[in-house]
Amino acid sequence: MTNYMNEYRRWLDSPALSESEWKELNDIANDDEEIKSRFFAPLQFGTAGLRGIMGMGLNRMNKHVIMHATQAFASVICAEGEEAMKKGIVICYDCRENSKLFARSAASVMAANGIFVRIFDAMRPTPELSFAIRKYGASAGINITASHNPREYNGYKVYWSDGAQLPPKHAQAIANAMSEIDIFTGIKTMDFDEAEASGLIATIGAETDEDFLENVLSQSIDREVVARVADKFKIVYTPFHGAGYKLVPEALKRLGLKHIIPVPQQMIIDGSFPTVKSPNPEEPAGFYLAIDLAKRENCDLIIGTDPDSDRVGIMVRDENGEFVTVSGNQTGVLLLDYIITARRKAGTLPENAAAIKTIVTTEMARVVAQQNGVHIDDTFTGFKYMAEKVAEYEKNSSYKYIMAYEESYGYMIGDYVRDKDAVTASMLIAEMSAYYYEKGMTLLQAMDSLYEKYGYFAEKTLNLVMPGIDGLAKMQSLMTRLRENPPAQICDVKVLRERDYSNGKVIVPGLGAVDKTHIVGSNVLYFELEDDTSFIIRPSGTEPKIKVYILVNGENKQECSEKIEKYTAYAQNLK
Repeated sequence: MTNYMNEYRRWLDSPALSESEWKELNDIANDDEEIKSRFFAPLQFGTAGLRGIMGMGLNRMNKHVIMHATQAFASVICAEGEEAMKKGIVICYDCRENSKLFARSAASVMAANGIFVRIFDAMRPTPELSFAIRKYGASAGINITASHNPREYNGYKVYWSDGAQLPPKHAQAIANAMSEIDIFTGIKTMDFDEAEASGLIATIGAETDEDFLENVLSQSIDREVVARVADKFKIVYTPFHGAGYKLVPEALKRLGLKHIIPVPQQMIIDGSFPTVKSPNPEEPAGFYLAIDLAKRENCDLIIGTDPDSDRVGIMVRDENGEFVTVSGNQTGVLLLDYIITARRKAGTLPENAAAIKTIVTTEMARVVAQQNGVHIDDTFTGFKYMAEKVAEYEKNSSYKYIMAYEESYGYMIGDYVRDKDAVTASMLIAEMSAYYYEKGMTLLQAMDSLYEKYGYFAEKTLNLVMPGIDGLAKMQSLMTRLRENPPAQICDVKVLRERDYSNGKVIVPGLGAVDKTHIVGSNVLYFELEDDTSFIIRPSGTEPKIKVYILVNGENKQECSEKIEKYTAYAQNLK
């Protein structure tokens, strides 16, 4: 922890601050708590990069923090040699306030360090950045985005040459470099326009979009079913004011859909997200405008993508005519079953097909894969781990992945991206919906048919929010308590085994460590209960909260619902 008052004064005295930046800090001179919250420690640089509330200070997202991280990242790229510097970096940004400024600031630092920069001419979906890194053979990538976080946040995501988010060793190298570089005097920078004129910065745009869309459309399996229902089938789409506004409707149109109805108020690009409290497709409240429009237009499906268009959420009409959420777990199961079925019918399902999910994603996906003769692997939460698994398949020529997904509305399909991709997922969700529409079924009815075929499963994720300066300590304390005194029972149901993924130990109460987990190195506790329930706890990597995942199965929906209710009550008392 830094001496926050000394750091505050150092910032106030720095000539690097503009007049407005200095004024913002000077205005809090008499507010010790506010100074402390901004300067008690730097934002932690992790494998997801940086994410935080925008504002001046060491513990905020601002131009100086961005340039500091970029100088450290530049040193890591330069250490790879001249060839890596020539291959350069691709920079992308979303719709948030300051995103363009932060992206240009990062570009100026990279250029000053002799690293060639390709920067998008305007905001783009996150998956297109992953695609562009691979397309141009770049050494790395930066995306300025806070994904689906509230409007006051921004973030700095970092990617490596494979198009995936940074592996831990490179993230640690950047964190180490940041600790050695002075945030004001240790930064190399140059004027953006000068860097562009000298050929160190190049702008990319429409030609990259075209290549990306061509790859997206290559994942379509059955265009004919879309053509057969296109005259009647309607979709309402919302980008939540963000980066999906252009390419998602274009992908749906090129698929052959004729009735794509955007939510006009949310097609307006606006980083303050004026129509929603939170631009998160996981939260049904944000879909109120889309629901009104879908009812007016008599639509069957609503698709919503988050501000950087890497996550996608859907709503469908139930038997009462009301729109209900299809969860990320359910959407993933529907897509996995559809991809297997449709590709088998088309003769394009590889013999060595594999699916990838995270350890906190529904076990129903495992049943779907196994009953269809498809291999399935579990990874830690985060698409960088799934990308590593795909790379492992490629290296060993063992499996050909057909889909990777996690419960929090992220799906990856195709070889051209190594991150979650709402553009491709939206296109395939639309095609799948058209397939069921022709059969006279909604996606809800399709889900019910899958429950009958594969068994009944239900899932719930709870967020135990722990904000403030002491939030991190509370999160650590809860995880320590559960490790030192693990429950022998949860809701009077015996704990059969506990997996501690931080050290790889599989523990049986009363016996101690009996086995090793297949993967290791993440702060996750996984309790396997006697009634086939999985009760999983982990701190979020991007927000001040502990995430609790409850995964159940049962004889029917009622039994699953009762289990979810029971374990939810237990989880809410963990704080």
